[in-house]
Amino acid sequence: MSTPEIHIKAEEILNIGAFPITNTLLSSFLIAGILLVMALFVRKNLSLVPGRIQNFLEIIIENILKIMDSVLTDMRISEKYLPLVATIFLFVLISNWLGLIPGVGSFGLNGEHLKPIFRPPSSDLNFTIALAAIAVLSVNVFAVLAIGFKKHFSKFFTLKNPIFSFIGLLEFFSEFVKVISFSFRLFGNIFAGKVLLLIVAFLIPYFVPLPFLFLELFIGFIQAFIFAMLTLVFIAMAIQTTEAH
Repeated sequence: MSTPEIHIKAEEILNIGAFPITNTLLSSFLIAGILLVMALFVRKNLSLVPGRIQNFLEIIIENILKIMDSVLTDMRISEKYLPLVATIFLFVLISNWLGLIPGVGSFGLNGEHLKPIFRPPSSDLNFTIALAAIAVLSVNVFAVLAIGFKKHFSKFFTLKNPIFSFIGLLEFFSEFVKVISFSFRLFGNIFAGKVLLLIVAFLIPYFVPLPFLFLELFIGFIQAFIFAMLTLVFIAMAIQTTEAH
């Protein structure tokens, strides 16, 4: 019988031509599909008298908007950037919680060692780097749309004086540091939680791992919240020169 092992690198499940499909990529497709189906279902069944699902989603969106308003101070601007912030939060949250579903880590392909078919995308550094890059790129695109290409990039590249030029270069390189900070923070917390649950479940099975499971639920939520909030704060900093108030 195959036993599960801890791997930092995502395991390949199948290949489509020369393109490998890993378990984290497969999980990402699954999560994206869930969010897409949920959005289409709610859109098709929108009602003035909301049902349970619509009411639940409206509560989530309203609370996200309240948090965004506290940062952006304008409902119009909050609604403008809601799709990105809410999508990041929900996608990361489901990614973090996927590995906590019973059976997800133990259902896989047998070989010398068990290859789980589904693995939390957040536990794959490739996923977190890609998501962080999308977030930082989106912030810069929004800034260009809000204040213009020249004005935005003049913060990074200026010839006013040597000090401003040096500070601008530091600001430019900080954009790449954001990607590294975003990705390693999320990856480190989720991967460490995955390892902890696996070890505890192996050494002390049954009811003892439950406190750790609830802890990981909380950590998964906090990490998704932090990722979305940092994206929101960076957006606010990038567009504040023209769109504040």
